[in-house]
Amino acid sequence: MKGIDTNILIRFMVGDDKKQAEEVYNIFKKTELDKKELFVPVLVMLELIWVLEAVYEIPRTEILDAISELLLMPILKFEHQSALQQFTNACRGNKYDLSDLLIAHSAKTQGCETVMTFDKKASKIQLFELVK
Repeated sequence: MKGIDTNILIRFMVGDDKKQAEEVYNIFKKTELDKKELFVPVLVMLELIWVLEAVYEIPRTEILDAISELLLMPILKFEHQSALQQFTNACRGNKYDLSDLLIAHSAKTQGCETVMTFDKKASKIQLFELVK
């Protein structure tokens, strides 16, 4: 199995570099034909969220929809897939920071009761605990 970096998913999703987007399509197609999977680390997903929000200024709902669609792709094997699924469900209907929510749900699926933080804004999320 091979892993993929954030820029692979960005090219796939945004297609801003036509040559690289075509190469990603070819990689995905070959992976599918070979009945293999590509590993997606949770840190790639965290960075993906940041890039889509900060660099491409893609609206939150579109980011969440895109992540939900990625999770359905059989060629992609996600680290902490259940955390990502919980994350996409929990993000709808609120304005909490997407990165904070992903951190919280990743920790929760690993058995953490809460995530300690000095971030007052993040501490408003039920899964966080403010350290004073």
